[in-house]
Amino acid sequence: QVQLVESGGALVQAGGSLRLSCAASARTFSSYNMGWFRQAPGMERDFVATISRSGNIRYADSVKGRFTISRENVKNTGYLQMNSLKPEDTAVYYCAAGRVVAGRESRRSEYDYWGQGIQVTVSS
Repeated sequence: QVQLVESGGALVQAGGSLRLSCAASARTFSSYNMGWFRQAPGMERDFVATISRSGNIRYADSVKGRFTISRENVKNTGYLQMNSLKPEDTAVYYCAAGRVVAGRESRRSEYDYWGQGIQVTVSS
């Protein structure tokens, strides 16, 4: 069992930056893919980014070039650096962990463990 806790959400102006953190409870975190998803009001929970155990990374097209996912296994922590934020980035952000099948990293069903979510609001 892995518990995940996000932090770092805030209200920020468009063009600003935030770094989200995801702290995992278990040392087995390093054996999982870690992903970030987000959910805006009335919308589906969408894929944002993922990083595999070996460091392979994928991004949603909407965040490529602006967001950077990373992880520090020794600290059981993952990160999402978000730059050049836009109002449309406003959402609740969730981190997730799972033993993801290659090629299916963007699917919510691949992730077994989820954080409680954290609000990111980008004002115009």
